[in-house]
Amino acid sequence: MKNKKIIVVFLILLIIVLLGGFVLIQYLKNKNQETMIEEYTPQAEITEEQQRQTIVSLYFPLKENNELNPEARLIDIKEIINNPYEKLINLLIEGPKNEKNKSIIPENTKLNKNYLEDDCVVLDFSPEVLNYSKEDKTEKENMIKSIVNTLTELAEVNKVKILVDGKENDEFKDIYSREKV
Repeated sequence: MKNKKIIVVFLILLIIVLLGGFVLIQYLKNKNQETMIEEYTPQAEITEEQQRQTIVSLYFPLKENNELNPEARLIDIKEIINNPYEKLINLLIEGPKNEKNKSIIPENTKLNKNYLEDDCVVLDFSPEVLNYSKEDKTEKENMIKSIVNTLTELAEVNKVKILVDGKENDEFKDIYSREKV
């Protein structure tokens, strides 16, 4: 008889603990759901202009050692969407913003025309593109690498062909690809 009382008391205590645990779990679940439903408010709203911007990499040689150096620029997508090759080349022509870099495309050079042919961008420059220093062999190489590295950042571009006034020129007779590092 005494054993039956102990078992009954033990069962009653077990039922109370289980019910209490169940109620506690339900309470914590509801409280957690309430905090999850709260709307997140960012510290600063992203403007429409910021949503339209992208980062592009332009390559310029460093003043100190002529090694090509990427320079990131934040530009409006609307400026690059219709003709990205023209926009990127014109940014190279404008020159670097970073004081450690130097301009590589000769002054007064204009991009006459550009188009994509398969995975090759054809660039038709004005004759001023030939006004680079012929004594410094790295200048022509760096100009080509700067153009190629900048344009091959775009997924659809693997090669670059350079024309001068719509014609092939002995100075730029090859089709250039990005060098594997």
